Amino acid sequence: MSKLTHFDESGASRMVDVSGKDVTDRVATAHASVTMRPETLRLILDKKMAKGDVLEVARVAGIMAAKQTGELIPMCHPLNLDSVKIDYTNNGADTVEIVSEVRVRARTGVEMEALVAASVSALTIYDMCKSVDRAIVIGDVHLIKKSGGKSGEFTFPVKK
Repeated sequence: MSKLTHFDESGASRMVDVSGKDVTDRVATAHASVTMRPETLRLILDKKMAKGDVLEVARVAGIMAAKQTGELIPMCHPLNLDSVKIDYTNNGADTVEIVSEVRVRARTGVEMEALVAASVSALTIYDMCKSVDRAIVIGDVHLIKKSGGKSGEFTFPVKK
């Protein structure tokens, strides 16, 4: 097992020094799900929620959050992102699936930016719908895949 990189030999916290790493194209994709009452999903899809178009507001929130990840997560490097994309699917019954994709050309990856984008998008859906459904569940937040950098490719193992 690899040692944790955000601590030095004495156990002090540190931001990893990436100055010696190569600048490469890096992409990360993350997922989150939001499960709610079927009536709540119907209001979202029909754009009848009192606060407005839930999915578009959540998309903007996720994009904004990805850009702020270096300020939210203590050891993340601030990055000048090249692209943030958030897409939605739904099961037609009670769940919105969120997939975020973040791209950058840098010395460090964008996994945290993708995870933050998906998470904040999910939280925004909750915030915009809580007046009609407080039992919304946010879950299954995980990295789907990442590419670029010295560690190469990662794909989340598919559950069978």
